[in-house]
Amino acid sequence: MRFSVLHRTVVGFSLLLSWIIFPCPPGWAGAGAGEPLPLAADLVEDGQAIDLSSPRYQELLLELVTRHGFSQEELDRIFAGVTIKKRVLELMDTQWEAKPYFEYFPRFLTPQLIQAGKRLLDEHREVLDRIEKELGVEREIVVAIWGIESKFGDHKGAFSMFQTLNTMFDAYPRRSKFYRAQLIEYLLLCRENGVDPLAVTGSYGGAFGQTQFIPSSFRLYAVDFDGDGRRDVWESVPDVLASIANYLQRFGWTFKAPVYRELGKKLKGEKLEKAYAQGRKGFVSRREVKKIQDIDLPHSPENRELTIVGLELRDGTMRYVAGYPNFQAITKWNNSNRYAMVAAELAEKLRE
Repeated sequence: MRFSVLHRTVVGFSLLLSWIIFPCPPGWAGAGAGEPLPLAADLVEDGQAIDLSSPRYQELLLELVTRHGFSQEELDRIFAGVTIKKRVLELMDTQWEAKPYFEYFPRFLTPQLIQAGKRLLDEHREVLDRIEKELGVEREIVVAIWGIESKFGDHKGAFSMFQTLNTMFDAYPRRSKFYRAQLIEYLLLCRENGVDPLAVTGSYGGAFGQTQFIPSSFRLYAVDFDGDGRRDVWESVPDVLASIANYLQRFGWTFKAPVYRELGKKLKGEKLEKAYAQGRKGFVSRREVKKIQDIDLPHSPENRELTIVGLELRDGTMRYVAGYPNFQAITKWNNSNRYAMVAAELAEKLRE
């Protein structure tokens, strides 16, 4: 495959044109008024060959050669025969139907997960001692996230990472740009760590290992904690646990600080209602929350602001909590308030 100046110009123009013409999933313009738009999975066949001669792939391959130093021979080998995995698209098309909290938390706050977590807290006590001392993150939250993400390493995902990332880049327009970046990050991390990119499995969302890191998170936050010179989030428990802690620490986790506090079943002021409606971007000072709800609240590290979180209860009412900066750090790991709440409550169960 040769890349001339003319070829690069044509590729750039074609790519720009494709985004102008197809800002939404292919086929959207043909839907009549009131007709549902086709899902991404409906537009492909399972095992369908990905067209490496398409403008977006020509541009990607050119970037891998010229900017990241891959040889054409390497890319020919890696990308040979890459196909669409339809099941990935089916799962992505349905994952946004978030369950209410009363249905979500029972999947994780189970006696089996709590019992296993307590056993592993004891089994890895020395590593967790080091993590608390060096990274400043409590052991219970580290082990809780480990359990939620991969059932302590038992469920790491069975989808080919390389096929998944290519499927999302090629056939899921809404997040194509994101997965293009993750595909590049993935190839870089495989080269840096001596890993065959065709051999790694992960989730349908493109996360892998016991930490379920996406490729960019691995490159930024994974650490070598067992001293073997590799950042191994697949098999090394010290690396897994320290990588989780390092991520939280980098996003502002404060040791022994509050994670959340209960606010009751009703918000008493318009300012809190507005902050709740803004989700993770709605911030209120701890002093204002205390005054409006007329409750006592512990101090927030460095007087940082709180978020207002609402959790659905089975009887149709709501449970409101104040999300402290540590809660907000968990939402940087996973941007769901439900996830952060489950992690916090599982950590409490492990501490009991």
